[in-house]
Amino acid sequence: MDLFTMNMEKQLEKNAPLADRMRPQTIEEFVGQNHLLGEGKFLNRAIKADRLNSMILYGPPGTGKTTLAMIIANTTNMIFEKLSAVTSGVKDIREVMERAEENLKLYNKRTVLFIDEIHRFNKSQQDALLPFVERGIIILIGATTENPYFEVNKALLSRAMVLRLECLTKEDLRKIIENGLSNKEKGLGEYKVDIDKEAIDYLITIADGDGRMALNSLEIGVLSTSKDENGIVQIDLNTIKSSIQIKTARYDKDGDEHYDTISAFIKSMRGSDPDATLYWLAKMINAGEDPKFIARRIIICASEDVGNADPNALNIAVSAFNAVNVIGMPEGRIPLAQAAVYVATAPKSNAAYIGIDKALEDIRSKEIGKVPTHLRDGHYPGAKNLGHGIGYKYPHDYENAFIPQQYLPTEFIGKKYYEPTENGYEKEIKKRLLSYGKEL
Repeated sequence: MDLFTMNMEKQLEKNAPLADRMRPQTIEEFVGQNHLLGEGKFLNRAIKADRLNSMILYGPPGTGKTTLAMIIANTTNMIFEKLSAVTSGVKDIREVMERAEENLKLYNKRTVLFIDEIHRFNKSQQDALLPFVERGIIILIGATTENPYFEVNKALLSRAMVLRLECLTKEDLRKIIENGLSNKEKGLGEYKVDIDKEAIDYLITIADGDGRMALNSLEIGVLSTSKDENGIVQIDLNTIKSSIQIKTARYDKDGDEHYDTISAFIKSMRGSDPDATLYWLAKMINAGEDPKFIARRIIICASEDVGNADPNALNIAVSAFNAVNVIGMPEGRIPLAQAAVYVATAPKSNAAYIGIDKALEDIRSKEIGKVPTHLRDGHYPGAKNLGHGIGYKYPHDYENAFIPQQYLPTEFIGKKYYEPTENGYEKEIKKRLLSYGKEL
């Protein structure tokens, strides 16, 4: 490293954000992820014993994925290499692999390769890693905010452990903030900071489990506030609010949060909880989710989970979709909320949904039954000569527009697909079918 490069590195280190300066160097300094790094836990033991396997570190931003990789680099006897999937290509991967092979041949040392944002590698780039991971030439550590089961090749995934990092707890964030305020070498300890408890509480809430956001927002607050006559930096709630951008819900429309949130929304409607339904709906609206996507999910829930217990639910759900299509957002949130609450509070039955799936299973797995002759089309010339339509009884010619006759194929007579519940309007349906002599 020449003199100019050294000077640049010193400047970068000096002006690095607080979160980077406070990055832990050892397991003991690391805050959070006790399920992986607590005393006696798997990753703690593996790092200390220098017995690592390839792994994918998966979790939200600011939870310590890169920091964990750096701790491994500081404690392992292996050679450490780092690539960013944003700026690296197959050529960079091959160069690292060549060095890893040479180090193994000449020095009997394996290489740990850390790839940040590994989900950004395409299939060919991920495939380039496979033979080296499989042969044990490198230990791969990939970091991603996206669900690796969606974004990482199955072949590569089968050769690595997936370790889920959770959002930092409030206690974790409080400890990280306190460390940042007290550390004189890397943190804000050289400043005399007096910060209100409610300001810290707000910062913890707004950071939403993201340690990086908590520290960097704290630093903005301290550095942008003048000292008082006693040389003290006074940080109150308004100072912290001014130092943070408006809170954005953690949400990726193509990733895990998208699927988890829509799942919670649907399950809340199915579970008849209108408050939870509106909460998850609000999260999606705030994150900019496609309102038509939300409306389609309400329609599906209205049919799948409410069904004939309240047939009007489907009408309202479809009307909400049309309303959103006509008026757009933000006003579209109102019919979306109305439809979602209606579906959530309606009586529930999945009898029609279960019935069609049972019928489809029979169609796909059993011999297809023939249409009974009396039900076949008898309108075209010659149909009567084939016996088609002969013997069919027109229900409207009979009392209550009902007359018993065979409708199922002979092989399926007595088969039950639709079994109405006692919920809502379906109770009336059940009563009517029983009055027709239908066995339920």
